[in-house]
Amino acid sequence: MALTREEREKFLAEPHIAALAVDAGAGRAPLSVPIWYQYEPGGIVWILTGLTSRKNELISAAGRFSLMVDRLEPTIRYVSVEGPVVETTPATREQLHEISARYLPADKVDGYVDFSWKEHGEMVVIRMRPDRWLSSDLGSV
Repeated sequence: MALTREEREKFLAEPHIAALAVDAGAGRAPLSVPIWYQYEPGGIVWILTGLTSRKNELISAAGRFSLMVDRLEPTIRYVSVEGPVVETTPATREQLHEISARYLPADKVDGYVDFSWKEHGEMVVIRMRPDRWLSSDLGSV
């Protein structure tokens, strides 16, 4: 059963690991990788990735990408969203901290941010406006 707009936006706002997919060009399957993301209902989805990463290069070329999140309990549910890139900007340490705090235990965030900021090179924040949604809750099995 499809989710309502409120249900799908609330589900996407939860801290799931997303599967990002983006066109990888002629003769290639789409690039599909796990990624952290940030979203608030009614807003823009954003991800953080390396400036020179394949993800950033492909997203820049395609101008759009999709994210899919799912769960198995208490019911089998998924939300998939796709849309155009509306902005790409240099990442800030504060954004790295925000997204890390969404996924990591509180006592691990500062150490991870310190390491990542020093070791992962320049990063960008890519913002996407969701314009196509697929969602379902298949109930419990």
